[in-house]
Amino acid sequence: MPALWIAHVHVTDAESYGKYAKLAGPVIAEHGGHFLARGGDYHILEGAQRERHVVAQFPSKQAAIDCYHSDGYQEALSHARNASERDLIVVEITD
Repeated sequence: MPALWIAHVHVTDAESYGKYAKLAGPVIAEHGGHFLARGGDYHILEGAQRERHVVAQFPSKQAAIDCYHSDGYQEALSHARNASERDLIVVEITD
C-alpha cells in the first residue's frame, strides 16, 4: 500500500537547510519516493505556523521508513537538524 511522507518545516538556517534539500532529494528518489508538494503555496486552517510543507509519495510505508533510516538520508538530515524545526510523519494511503 502506498504511503505519504508529510513534513511541516520552519527553516532557521536557509544555507544549511539548502544543503539538506540538495542531498535528500536523490535519496528519496532512490527509495521510490517522488514529491507531490515541495514548498508550494499554502493556507493554514489549524495548527502551528510552518512556512515549508513537503509531501512525498513512496511505494509503501516501509519504503518511506527505510529511506528515513538510510545512511544517505541521515547524512542529509545532519544539515537540517540545527537548521530547522520539523514535524515528519509517514501515513499509508487508504481508498
